[in-house]
Amino acid sequence: MLVEAEIWTIAHTEQGNAVLVKPLGSDFAVPIFIGQLEAHSILIGLGGVPMPRPLTHDLVITLVEKLDAFLEKVEITDLREGTFYSRVLLRQGSQRLVIDARPSDALGLAVRSRCPIFIAESIIAQAGVPVRFVLAGEGAGTEGIFEGTMGGGPEPRALETSRLRAELDRALESENYEEAARLRDRLRELGRP
Repeated sequence: MLVEAEIWTIAHTEQGNAVLVKPLGSDFAVPIFIGQLEAHSILIGLGGVPMPRPLTHDLVITLVEKLDAFLEKVEITDLREGTFYSRVLLRQGSQRLVIDARPSDALGLAVRSRCPIFIAESIIAQAGVPVRFVLAGEGAGTEGIFEGTMGGGPEPRALETSRLRAELDRALESENYEEAARLRDRLRELGRP
């Protein structure tokens, strides 16, 4: 059975970046490890950070809209041998399309389209971590793992860092090295080179 969930936060861990998916009203969150680029894209989507050019997830949303369809929901359906499985459900007129997707991509689309996210109860039972342990950084195998952006979504600092990194990339691309140096210094001030 699937239950509605939300992206609770994105955290940097000793093992990499994790998006924590928390069922609504639950005291558990499921950490799903994702790549740096995917984490960055989800943070941009969560923060509504405008980009000068569309990222891949923005492109997919535009394609879906141009095809007179919409993203109905995202489902994280299974966890097998340490791999999470998900799917994106689209609606085009009376037709429902179900598309297999990596959880990181499905969540990247969900935050941009503001569609509901669902997760299988079996995944929560198998991989869920009590929120109180995540907040305290202890127990249930989470000792010292989670740091930074915990509790109630990405903190403003994480969103600011994502925004600054995107601006830095644009400044370097346009060879505006003075601006790039200023942005680099601001990132260092935030403690994230």
